[in-house]
Amino acid sequence: MPRTLSLGVIQTQYGLDMEDNIARTADFVRQAADKGAQVILPSELFQGPYFCVTQEERWFATAHPWAEHPCVLAMAELAEELEVAIPVSIYEREGPHYYNSLVMIDAGGKPLGVYRKSHIPDGPGYQEKYYFRPGDTGFKVWDTRFGRVGTGICWDQWYPEAARAMALMGAEVLLYPTAIGSEPHDATLDTRDPWRRVMQGHAIANVIPVAAANRIGQEPGANGAEGQSFYGSSFIADHRGDLVQSMERTEEGVLVATFDLDFLQTHRAAWGFFRDRRTDLYAATGPGKVF
Repeated sequence: MPRTLSLGVIQTQYGLDMEDNIARTADFVRQAADKGAQVILPSELFQGPYFCVTQEERWFATAHPWAEHPCVLAMAELAEELEVAIPVSIYEREGPHYYNSLVMIDAGGKPLGVYRKSHIPDGPGYQEKYYFRPGDTGFKVWDTRFGRVGTGICWDQWYPEAARAMALMGAEVLLYPTAIGSEPHDATLDTRDPWRRVMQGHAIANVIPVAAANRIGQEPGANGAEGQSFYGSSFIADHRGDLVQSMERTEEGVLVATFDLDFLQTHRAAWGFFRDRRTDLYAATGPGKVF
């Protein structure tokens, strides 16, 4: 029998109440599990609104040690009940340090560890360097019950080096929880299509399925100002980069797609992308310059 892996992706909106956000996410996890999903991906920082639109000290109080985080505890209980794996994106506190992190919970409810977001953006509407240190875990590939799962977080998804590193570590699928939408400094700038395309490129270059879960809706900014408007458009792409499942900008629900991991392993070898790599040439010229 071929090894298969069924991915689920959640797209919804979130508010200020963490308990409500957890309950909303749990409901969609159940829906995805009912459709056969084995690894189910919620979006980035679903514990609350995407608070990085401004710099406000109050949000530091919403971080928790990863093993004690309410989202991790709730999703671990759900993973045990439903026998599914759930990558859980959280605001993590470790002593005096704060991270944008992901805890991979395997089927059965066991946390496999933590990944800390490697690439931290800083710009209008995405002021993450105020809240998060750059990750210190390196990239992670998780041996779940259903297959080897590579996970990045949002801004990580723009970097081909991150996708390639996880593929070289043996990832069989790549998952990216995300919070992305409007650009406050330029109302004419719509990043939705490039956001999708760059990950579709990772799928092709690594012959691997890629999935991204984004949130939807207009969220408030500080002092009643208008905050971010998130464009959804969550998707699951196959090894060709084709969108086998996708949502539009305002849809709410789940996506599910199943992949034959044995076929993909053979197909990846047949393409020769990893065989033909020339790492001896992958350095920029000039002192101290590397790719």
